[in-house]
Amino acid sequence: MLRADGITVAYGRQRVLRAADLTVAPGVVTGLAGPSGCGKSTLARVLALLRRPDAGRLTVDGTEVRRWRHRASRDLRTRVALIFQQPRLAVDPRLTLREIAEEPFHATGRPVEDLADEVGLTPELLVRRPHEVSDGQLQRACVARALALRPRYVICDEMTTMLDASTQAHLVARLEAYRRETGAGVLAITHDEELLTRWTEPSGGPTVRMT
Repeated sequence: MLRADGITVAYGRQRVLRAADLTVAPGVVTGLAGPSGCGKSTLARVLALLRRPDAGRLTVDGTEVRRWRHRASRDLRTRVALIFQQPRLAVDPRLTLREIAEEPFHATGRPVEDLADEVGLTPELLVRRPHEVSDGQLQRACVARALALRPRYVICDEMTTMLDASTQAHLVARLEAYRRETGAGVLAITHDEELLTRWTEPSGGPTVRMT
């Protein structure tokens, strides 16, 4: 279980989260909705061990997180994967899509082509750089990178924003297949209420609404 209790975060004098609670259970898609500026992305970064909260407690499968970012243990860091809303801000523009997706594969020994094919990346796309592909193609590489180490929890922070309908459907289907295959918990953050309903219904997961 990925559990946040009483998470409070402020940027300077602006408090963006006040005593927020959220639980992501294994094998379930939990939805997270709310207006822009309510702290959804900040909470996602805390859950992914990328942002130390000012107050509150985060536990991953019963282990309390005491160190954050690169200081956190590799075991805890690799249990949680975060897929960002804007893939162009999440990658090094100098790298090819193969290089973006393949770094975690050095630890698994699995050929990058296997997961690239699962997310819909063809060999000719793997040799291109971010400026040579669409947002949807780049997001596919980011999904491959996120799933490479078989995380126990996957946080999708507006993952499908600004993607065309077919790419959106493909990536959601891939995450759903991953959930069924591995029993992973998924946190789906989106403004799209229809998509949120379709995504959470198969696992019977709840939707949490922030204000």
